[in-house]
Amino acid sequence: MSPAKPSQSRAKPSAKAADPAGETRDRVLMAQIGAAHGIKGEVRVKPFGEDPLALGSYGPLETQDGSRRFEVETLRAQKAMLIVRFKGVGDRNAAEALNGINLFLSRDVLPEPEDEDTFYQADLIGLEVVDVQGNALGGVVSVQDFGAGDLLEIASKGGRSFYIPFTLEVVPEIDLEAGRVVVDPPEGLMADAERDKAEARAEQQALERTEQEASQGREA
Repeated sequence: MSPAKPSQSRAKPSAKAADPAGETRDRVLMAQIGAAHGIKGEVRVKPFGEDPLALGSYGPLETQDGSRRFEVETLRAQKAMLIVRFKGVGDRNAAEALNGINLFLSRDVLPEPEDEDTFYQADLIGLEVVDVQGNALGGVVSVQDFGAGDLLEIASKGGRSFYIPFTLEVVPEIDLEAGRVVVDPPEGLMADAERDKAEARAEQQALERTEQEASQGREA
């Protein structure tokens, strides 16, 4: 079985990624339910995997908070979408009530990617990001594709986010066990990150001065 989430290959960028809202290292966003299809309870579903027809082979899908479970009864492909009937959904009204629900799976039920340069988005989110000199730059918060290839969104130490291309040249090393991504981006891409680091240092120094002045005031 191939990975069911759009794996982020640095050698071969995958199809456009889903909005990762709600996804964590332990939960993978698999699909989103769309409009009702027909009058017998079927719905249109947007899959986010390399093998859309495998959606029903991993067991029940869950909502983001885990409060509802959906078991695929039947599914078939229709262009880039799936037409799915979920167990217990028998009419159009029930199907329409599901519109917009995101469907998740536990990461541990999914197969490991066969390609060493292919990764589930869930495995990348939360990894520490360092440059080739070992300087901490922030952490991965999402993987995006705005049409020109996959991008890692990195939240810097100063709180701002910036993007780097998810390619072998820019991201030469990913160590999932160590929880670390090594990046070597072009110098211009790091301008915002360097500014954030300077601002963070200035804010920390200002806070330390304020605390020191307050302490001196109490002693006086």
